[in-house]
Amino acid sequence: MSRLVPGPRIAPLAAYRFAVDPYGFFAACRRRYGDPFAFDLGGKRLVVTGQPELARVIFTMDPEATRSFGTENLAPVLGRHSLIVVSGERHRRDRKLLTPPFHGARMRSYGAIIREATRRHAAAWRVGEPFVMQGTTQAISLEVIVRAVFGVTDPDRIAEVGAALVGVIDALHPVLLFSRHAQRDLGPLTPWRRFAAAQARASALTRSQIAARRAGPADDILSLMLAVRDEDGRALDDDELVDELHTLLFAGHETTAIALAWAFSWLLRAPTVFARLRAELVALGPDPDYEAVAALPYLDAVCHEVLRLWPILPMAPRTLVRPLQLGPYELPPGTGIAVGTALLHQDPTLYPDPHAFRPERFLGRKVSPFEFTPFGGGHRRCIGAAFALYEMKQALAVLVPEYDLRLVDTTPPRPVRRNLSLGPAGGVHVVRAS
Repeated sequence: MSRLVPGPRIAPLAAYRFAVDPYGFFAACRRRYGDPFAFDLGGKRLVVTGQPELARVIFTMDPEATRSFGTENLAPVLGRHSLIVVSGERHRRDRKLLTPPFHGARMRSYGAIIREATRRHAAAWRVGEPFVMQGTTQAISLEVIVRAVFGVTDPDRIAEVGAALVGVIDALHPVLLFSRHAQRDLGPLTPWRRFAAAQARASALTRSQIAARRAGPADDILSLMLAVRDEDGRALDDDELVDELHTLLFAGHETTAIALAWAFSWLLRAPTVFARLRAELVALGPDPDYEAVAALPYLDAVCHEVLRLWPILPMAPRTLVRPLQLGPYELPPGTGIAVGTALLHQDPTLYPDPHAFRPERFLGRKVSPFEFTPFGGGHRRCIGAAFALYEMKQALAVLVPEYDLRLVDTTPPRPVRRNLSLGPAGGVHVVRAS
C-alpha cells in the first residue's frame, strides 16, 4: 500500500490560507508535516516540495508524463489556447513557435524601448513628492510590452491598449483563479461579470491589432507570431493568437513590474549594496551599451537576489498523467505536483541567512536550476524569463545612477496576492530626494 503524503485536512481552510499567504502557508506546512506535504486546491490533491532533489525529479520528467495543473479554473481566465493551459503535443508546438522573440538578438533589440519608457515615466517624479514605485514600474513595463508585442508607438494608442490590459488585471479577483463556482455571472457586482466585460474590451482591441498586422506586418512580436508555421505549415488562428498574446501581455507586464518594485524595496534599505551597484553602473558611462549592462556581474547578482527573496509566483505546478515515485511516496495519475519556489529560495542549507538581502551570494556562483526557480523549470519554464531579467537590468541601469530616492517607510513590506502573482504590500512608497 502506498503511503499518503501528509498535509492539512480541512480543504477549504488550506485553500484559503494558500490564496491569502502562500509563502507563509507553505513554510507552516513544511514545519508541521515535513517535505513534501499535500493539500487540496481547486478540487485536486497537490503535493508540494522544496527539496532540490525532488525539484530535479519534477523538472526533468518526460513532458508527456504531466499536463497543466488547474486547467479547469485557468482556461476560462487565460483562454483555452494559452501556453499556460495547454499540454502535450500542443504545448510543445506552441512553445516552439512562441519562444524565438524572447531570446538572442531579437530580445536584445528591445533595449532602446525599455530605456526610453523608463526615462519617460521616471521624469514625472518630483523632488520631495512621494510616489508608489510599483505604479511607475507597472507603467514602464506596460509600455514596454505593448510596444514590443504590438509595435504601437503612438502615445494615445499605447494608453488605450494599456488601459484595456490593466482593466483585465484589476478585474481578475483571486477567487476566479481557484473556484469554478465563482466563474458565473450572477449580476453586475459579481467578480466574473466585471472580469468578463474587461476581457471582452481587451479582446476587441487585440483583434483589431491582429487585423492591422495581417494587412501590414511590422517589426514586432505579433508580426513574428503571424509569420511562424509549425512542422505541418499551419499558422496560429486569431483565437489562438488572442489567448497567447494576452498571456504574454499579462504575464510579461505584471511580473517584471513587481520584480522592479521589490528591487527598490530591498536596494533602498541596503545603502552599501545600492552604492556598489551604482558605482558599477556609473563606471560604464552615460547611455552604456545594452550588452555591457546585461553582462554586469553585480547587477546580475542583485536581480537574482531580488527574485530569490520574494519570488513573484509561489510555485511551479503540473498534474501527473503517469504514476510517479517522489521520494518515499508513490503518486497516482491525476495528482498535482509542485515545486514551492520560496521553500527552495529560503532554505538555509542552500542560502545561508536566507532572509537577508545579500547579492554577493550569487557572485561567482552558477546556480542550479533545481535550487533557483523564479520562472519555474523544465519544459514549462516561463518563455519570457530571459526577457524579464533583461528588462530589469536595463531599467535599473537608468534609475539607479540617475535618481536619489528614499523610502517613505523603511518597514519591509510583506508580499500580498494580486492575482496569480504576489507583490509588495502598498507597492513601495518612495520619495525623490534630489
